[in-house]
Amino acid sequence: QVQLVESGGGLVQAGGSLSLSCAASGRTISTYAMAWFRQALGKDREFVARITGSGGATAYADSVKGRFTISRDNAKNTMYLQMNSLKPDDTAIYYCAADWINAATRFHVDEYDYWGQGTQVTVSS
Repeated sequence: QVQLVESGGGLVQAGGSLSLSCAASGRTISTYAMAWFRQALGKDREFVARITGSGGATAYADSVKGRFTISRDNAKNTMYLQMNSLKPDDTAIYYCAADWINAATRFHVDEYDYWGQGTQVTVSS
């Protein structure tokens, strides 16, 4: 069993920055690939970013490339998402997820084994 808890969401103006954290418990996550997804009101949950277990490879959705950075600290059993140059279209609930298969490129919701409860990010104009 792996439990994931997101934190760091909140309200920020367009152009601002926000940093999210995902704290894992129950097991070490060093052998899991980790990812961030987001879901805006009335829309499907969509892939944002993924990082392999060692942190050696990352992948990003086109909509966030150059603005968001995914990272992890396995000693702290925590994953992070640094979000810069935020836009109103980034407004969504952001979810942390873990994938037992440690491949570089897996982007579908049903491929992930564990999920957090989500944290709300709201970007105002």
